[in-house]
Amino acid sequence: MIVTEDMCPAFDDVVVHRVYSTWSMAHHMEIAARKVLMEHLEAHEEGIGSHLSIDHLAPTPVGHTVRVEAVAVELGPTTLVCEVTAYHVRTEGDKVVGRGRQVQRILPRAKLIALIERESR
Repeated sequence: MIVTEDMCPAFDDVVVHRVYSTWSMAHHMEIAARKVLMEHLEAHEEGIGSHLSIDHLAPTPVGHTVRVEAVAVELGPTTLVCEVTAYHVRTEGDKVVGRGRQVQRILPRAKLIALIERESR
C-alpha cells in the first residue's frame, strides 16, 4: 500500500511527521494476522485479538510503498500467534521497517457474542 497523509502520526489533528505512523503499522499488522486466522477458523468459531507488540525500526515517507506480512508461528486449539513484518518496498531491495508479534484467541462464536453482550450491560 502507498503511505498516505492519513497514515501519518498526528496529535490534535496536527501531523507531526510525514511518515508511516506506528499506529497505522499496528492496524495493518492486525489486518494481516486476521487474514492468516481466517484460513483456520471453522464455521462456529471466531477470533479476537489479545496481544500486539511492535518494534518500529525505520521511517517510511508519504508516497512510498509499505508491505505488511503475517506468518503463523503457533496454532493451538484456542490461540494463533503470528510474526508480523512491515517492509518499505524499494527498488534496491525491501527494507524491514517494523516487526512484531500478534496473538489472537479462538472462541466459539456464541461464547464471544455472549461475552460482548455481558460487557455491554
